[in-house]
Amino acid sequence: MANITKRGASYRIRCSCGYGPNGNQVMKSMTWTPDPKMTAKQIEKELNRQAVLFEEKCRNGLANGNTKFQDFAEQWFEEYARSHLKTKTLEEAKALTKRVYPALGHIKIGKLRPEHFRNFYNSLGQPGQNKRTKEGLSAKTIWNYHAFCSSILGYAVKNEILLRNPCAAAAPKKPASEINCLDDVAARKFLDALEKEPVQDRAFFTLALLTGYRRGEMLGLEWPDVDFENAVITVRRTSQYQSKVGIYTDTPKIKRSQRSTKVSAALMDLLRELKVAQATKRLQMGDLWNPEWERHPRLFTTEYGFPLHPGIPGKHMSGILERNGLPRVTLHSLRHTNATLLISGGVDVRTVSGRLGHSQASTTMNIYAETIQSAEAAAADVLDNILLKKA
Repeated sequence: MANITKRGASYRIRCSCGYGPNGNQVMKSMTWTPDPKMTAKQIEKELNRQAVLFEEKCRNGLANGNTKFQDFAEQWFEEYARSHLKTKTLEEAKALTKRVYPALGHIKIGKLRPEHFRNFYNSLGQPGQNKRTKEGLSAKTIWNYHAFCSSILGYAVKNEILLRNPCAAAAPKKPASEINCLDDVAARKFLDALEKEPVQDRAFFTLALLTGYRRGEMLGLEWPDVDFENAVITVRRTSQYQSKVGIYTDTPKIKRSQRSTKVSAALMDLLRELKVAQATKRLQMGDLWNPEWERHPRLFTTEYGFPLHPGIPGKHMSGILERNGLPRVTLHSLRHTNATLLISGGVDVRTVSGRLGHSQASTTMNIYAETIQSAEAAAADVLDNILLKKA
């Protein structure tokens, strides 16, 4: 509610416009001076009207919407993103500003409208925007730009700086998740092909296929995370890479990604083989072995015991697939393979979601909707065969 203070012949009207990116309350004020010919009753009536109009103006974000989008985005980076986003996600967001700022950065946030964003998204899809292919940016990339802009202005709404998010009405079509994975036959052939590979590659890719772990989660595993007695592996950290930072350790993507997974005896035997091979390598390398390994004994390392670069497993996997005539899929495809095979095999979605470390089961359902539908159809056929077919 507006606060009114008499100051000589005029009145000061103050109103809260919410909170800024730094958490401080934003107050705006205006001065109204009545006509000297107005009666006291007329002044009171008009003063209340002015207060209501000014309060409505503040609620609509017009009283403090003079901040340019680029300036507010920089405040969002400083006050919110740095403390809430992962290092990799933060760097990816900063990269998006190279296109966002020239197109929208000069517009005051109170003046932004859905058409500004529609025009921007349409421009991203025009030929030549992708410097490598000379085509437009993909639907997924355009969606990433939308998510970035919407996050910033959504933060403004949350803190009552704006009444509504102008991005919401301009959202481009969200691309369907592309599930590229191996079927059960190709997955078995892949496991067979691994028998000819070094033990570290065998362990890494078998672990990826049988657990569905993310690349960073596997690279972050240390030997205390492996409970050989109970055949349980626990994800506690990830290993990531940024060009400006190098290889660094981070927390898992979300809280539910910190999880323990029951695994097979065969996988445990393979990890025991890896541990023996690594111990032998340490003895061979002597003082050349990474001294930090004692404090952080990673499972997967270079020949000198340093954390493995995230790009190396993917290159090794490409070579294995090519040498054995298998479909060209990515390392992340092994995670999709794990999930689709579990769902097709009748494992309930909630269990699959927990093993994958998704924030909630609905995430798993959205990603693997087609696989779930196929599994449900198969279940219906089973019941038909049991209950409806007559001898």
